Amino acid sequence: MKGLRVHKQVSKEIDGLDLFTRQRLTELFSLLMAGESLGMPVSRPMPVIAHGAHEIRLKDHRGLYRVFYYVKAQNVVLVFHFIKKKTNTTPQQDIEVGRKRLEDML
Repeated sequence: MKGLRVHKQVSKEIDGLDLFTRQRLTELFSLLMAGESLGMPVSRPMPVIAHGAHEIRLKDHRGLYRVFYYVKAQNVVLVFHFIKKKTNTTPQQDIEVGRKRLEDML
């Protein structure tokens, strides 16, 4: 069983989600900590950020969200970025922020 480390800014963003969406995210984090691999449509790889980086894809009545996580760290899942989707592609600025936060957490 792996641990879970969440960037402080991501924690704040998750706290702003509705209860159902937070519960779903907690379930997904539990699966990741147990060593499960999540696949589409729930999660997809984000090699543009790093090998081992992925995004969880969430949707609620207020919009679409992405939570970036990294599974290649020893004994821990790193959750390093959160965005509310406004376009079909991930903005370059969010990719850069994700890379920097992941680097800082590693």
